[in-house]
Amino acid sequence: MKVVAQLSASTLGGIVFMGVLLFVPAGTFDYWQAWVFIAAFIVSTMLPTVYLAVKYPDALQRRLKSGPWSETRLAQRLIMIALPVCVIAVGVVSALDHRFGWSSPSTTVVIIGNVLVFTGILLAEFVIIQNNYAAATITVEADQPLVSTGMYGVVRHPMYVGAMIMMVGMPLALGSYWGLLTLIPGTLVFVARITDEEKALRQELHGYVEYTQKVHYRLVPGVW
Repeated sequence: MKVVAQLSASTLGGIVFMGVLLFVPAGTFDYWQAWVFIAAFIVSTMLPTVYLAVKYPDALQRRLKSGPWSETRLAQRLIMIALPVCVIAVGVVSALDHRFGWSSPSTTVVIIGNVLVFTGILLAEFVIIQNNYAAATITVEADQPLVSTGMYGVVRHPMYVGAMIMMVGMPLALGSYWGLLTLIPGTLVFVARITDEEKALRQELHGYVEYTQKVHYRLVPGVW
């Protein structure tokens, strides 16, 4: 019942947050792209979350424990403050774009954006199924195994790949090209998080150094 209450509160809070984030700067509720995005976001997060609650409750609890003050490293606390600021910037710039008509992506582009959002979120959630220790905070538990197969055999941080795909899709789903500019600081924040996270993993997770020698790329194969 506690998990159900947490999920319900999280979902309701997410709807209210996104409503304020998008409709206030847009200055109108006549913003169909925002309505579709909110629906796609809620569905794509709730379905795998319910699955985790039933099949992997421990993994879900690790995901629910998030936020800057849940981090043990100062750098990660600062990064976890910057990351939601970047997400907010995506929403605000995209909504302002809608309000003032700075750009006008086609319906096809909006659909592609929602597909990217849906795909990115599902990919990130699937990583949790593969690696139950993939928490929202940078922690290494005493009995934590090193996962090096599946998506972890392609890049070292597949969850962040999903998050980046979602962030690329978000402004397109909201009908904005200008919102894509916010991906620049957002990408820098992800790079900072990954770089600091790997310092901790090299020190605390047994076998991680050897793993980095096997899987060379952190986020994008052939690039970084």
